[in-house]
Amino acid sequence: MQMAKEISMGSVRIGGNQPLFLIAGPCVIESEEHALLMAERLVEIAAHAKVPFVFKASYDKANRSSEQSYRGPGLAEGLRILKKIKERFAVPILTDIHDSSQAAPVAEVADVLQIPAFLSRQTDLLVAAGKTGRVVNLKKGQFLSPWEMVNAVEKVAKTGNDRIFLTERGASFGYQNLVVDMRSFPILRKTGCPVVFDVTHSVQLPGGEGKSSGGQPEFIEPLARAGTAVGVDGIFLEVHENPGKALSDGTNALPLAELPALLGKLKQIAALVRGWSVQ
Repeated sequence: MQMAKEISMGSVRIGGNQPLFLIAGPCVIESEEHALLMAERLVEIAAHAKVPFVFKASYDKANRSSEQSYRGPGLAEGLRILKKIKERFAVPILTDIHDSSQAAPVAEVADVLQIPAFLSRQTDLLVAAGKTGRVVNLKKGQFLSPWEMVNAVEKVAKTGNDRIFLTERGASFGYQNLVVDMRSFPILRKTGCPVVFDVTHSVQLPGGEGKSSGGQPEFIEPLARAGTAVGVDGIFLEVHENPGKALSDGTNALPLAELPALLGKLKQIAALVRGWSVQ
């Protein structure tokens, strides 16, 4: 694939000739204690693997299958917890925004504003995110072709902010199924933006359990390996120490205990693709 431009997210640089980086964390902030515990462990694992790391967690999951599902602590409390994680562990923070009004307050804490896949064409939201000057992660809608994402990139870039990367999370294939087309990655890279593979959402079965989504976590590793071999800039993983008890997306989360071994394999593949020696 052609080389993407290089951008910085706090202490982490991505794109260009930078190494494979990791975005990881629980789907949603379940509690302050749990978020801090997950952040601490993930920072340790990434440091040991020598993989640049960005912590991800949502303060509000506004698109849950059922109104009865847990959404998160909300904007104010969520940002307080994320700020604490950022300061304690000196790690860049990524979180979602769902409405234009959230862009400015979230930008005061987060290094990366993430546009959810379902909202990837919402012009006002993209413009508000771009105007903050923060890095913007545009997740490709499950209903969009990869070449259509150039339009989303242009909406953000026209604010004067070109600190953008794109994330693939699969395309809808019939009902309650997602398929990842590996051709998507080089097509997305033609925008000049770094490209990330959201592996765990790609094994999700949206609404597959009626009032919640199902998942096929057994395909996390093979898909992560395939995407890394194609040459993505980063891997996105929702991780939980006990997915069976996760309050959101547990059915498609990677067990925390499996992350070190997976990162080791991905580093080797990335080094081979880039022609580097493994450090």
